[in-house]
Formats: sequence, C-alpha cells, structure tokens
Amino acid sequence: MKIIANTKKIERNRKIGLYTSLGSLVVLVGGFILSFTPQDLSLAYGALLIGLLLSQVGIYFGNRWGRTPRIDERISNGLKGLDDRYTLYHYVAPVPHLLTGPSGIVILVAEYQPGKITYAKDRFQQKGVFFLSRFFAQEGIGRPDLEAQSMQQDIQKWMIKSIEGVEMPAAQPVIVFLNPKADVDVAESPIPAMHIDKLKDFIRRKTKEQSVNLSKMKHVEALLPSGPLL
Repeated sequence: MKIIANTKKIERNRKIGLYTSLGSLVVLVGGFILSFTPQDLSLAYGALLIGLLLSQVGIYFGNRWGRTPRIDERISNGLKGLDDRYTLYHYVAPVPHLLTGPSGIVILVAEYQPGKITYAKDRFQQKGVFFLSRFFAQEGIGRPDLEAQSMQQDIQKWMIKSIEGVEMPAAQPVIVFLNPKADVDVAESPIPAMHIDKLKDFIRRKTKEQSVNLSKMKHVEALLPSGPLL
C-alpha cells in the first residue's frame, strides 16, 4: 500500500495544538492570580473564559495531530499489509483520509472516542465515559453519520467537477473508531462502521465482492499528489 500524507500540514497543526495549549495554561494561571484581587475580578473572569476556549482549541488540535500515534498513523497501521494497488491519502484530498484501489473509493471517517459505542434510535451513542471527560477532552460521539454523509457529498461533487466523460463508482464512507479503549457494536448503522482492527478485513471483503476497475482509480489518483507534501 502506498501512503501519501501532507506532512507539512500535520507538523503545522501539531505546533498549533502545542502552542495553543501552552498559551491557555498561561492565561488560566493569570486569570487565577487576578481572581485574588477584587478590583480585577472582571478581568480575571475574562482571562479564565479565554483560557478555557484556548484549551479546547489546543485539545482539538492535540487529539488529531499531537498524540502518538496520530490519527493518520493509526489508520495507516490498521491497513498495513494491503498491496500496492491501494493508495492511502492523508490530508491531501477533499476529505482528510481517502483510500483508493480495487475496493473503490473509500472515505475513512476517523473517530477517537473511547467507551461503549452503539447505534440505536437512528444515531450513534457512547457510554462508559464521564461527562467532564467528554467536555474537556472533546470525546463526545457527536454525529459521525452526518459527517460521513457530508464527506461523501464533497467527494462526489469533486469528482463530477474534475473528472469528465467517465462514470466513476460512488465513494463509500466508512466510520472508523481508532481508540484502543473503544468497544464498537454498531451492526445497525446504515453506514459501515467498525473499530480500526476490523478495517483491513472489511476492505479485503469489499474487494472480493466487487473489485473495481483500477483504470478508473487512475482518474482520481491523477488529481492527487503522487508523493508526500513536505
């Protein structure tokens, strides 16, 4: 499997997460110190609010680009062993993670929530994680199904606009849970969803069931970088 990643973007966002987290800590400490001075209470509250907002930005960037292994590394490791007919793109396509090959065009919607992940009442649900952990570590489940649909629409529009005269296969979104502490049981999900440990087998089954003409994949690959962006 060939892996093409925007290493420049990864490093830039890693630094944003690091510096924002450090900045939030400084602002929060400053706000805490100011809170001991009655005449500076309004300033202290403002500093604490800004510090909290900065910490959320830092956590967001840190979770995606600062932790080791990163999200892109976990996906790459999970698909390790696929042959050279497959190409995995990180942060260089209209969606963050894209796989092309005999399995077709697969959009990998990465999620990093821990706990028990289920699908019921037309939405994903998360259990076994404290509320404060969800808030401060940004680990709430959200709506990965809507995110997947949005990414699918983005890819389809991009192909229609960029590739003329060729009927391309529809892009398939797959929701992938990367956290080692995630227990994923989402058989009822209308969009394929699974733990990263099961992704490679899913791709191989998909290839056996309906292998896509690789010449069509060349049209997509021609629009994307052929090597890492340094």
